[in-house]
Amino acid sequence: MPTYVAFLRAINLGPSRKFPKDDIRRAVEAIGFTDVETHINTGNVRFSTPMRSRAKIDAALETAFAADRGFDVPTIVFTPAELVEIARDAERLSADRPDLERHYVYLLKDELPADTIARIEALTTEAGGMVVRGRAAHALLGPGYQTGTVDPLGAAKLLGVATNRNANVVTTLARKWA
Repeated sequence: MPTYVAFLRAINLGPSRKFPKDDIRRAVEAIGFTDVETHINTGNVRFSTPMRSRAKIDAALETAFAADRGFDVPTIVFTPAELVEIARDAERLSADRPDLERHYVYLLKDELPADTIARIEALTTEAGGMVVRGRAAHALLGPGYQTGTVDPLGAAKLLGVATNRNANVVTTLARKWA
């Protein structure tokens, strides 16, 4: 049975969007997915399902999460092989930039058009720059990056439905769940 990894967006932010990992696991199991495992409390979940359509898996999870929580939880699904490739890209990009202060990976629901990718990659400042690879956009933040700045490059609005994780979380999950 195929295995997938899902990343939940905008949960556990403030008092009204709580979704603890045990509740995520329960909601995923309730729709018949098996071998469910979560990692830390930021909305990372691995599961198996006979479903093969990413769009149908996204929809099933989002429907279950909304029913369970009472608010929408955008969900971005990858195969383990896709996650491994994103992690490899993250490792290569970090190795090429030893001056990085932070490396965040925005995980995208959909691939972006070429003109949007060009706009995102042109958003280079003293804080850093962006590199888009498939359904992942890497924010490579150097010494000019101010800790606590949510979107220092102004790229988030161009990414569509996305959620971000520290590159270390992405590489850890790729090793753990691939």
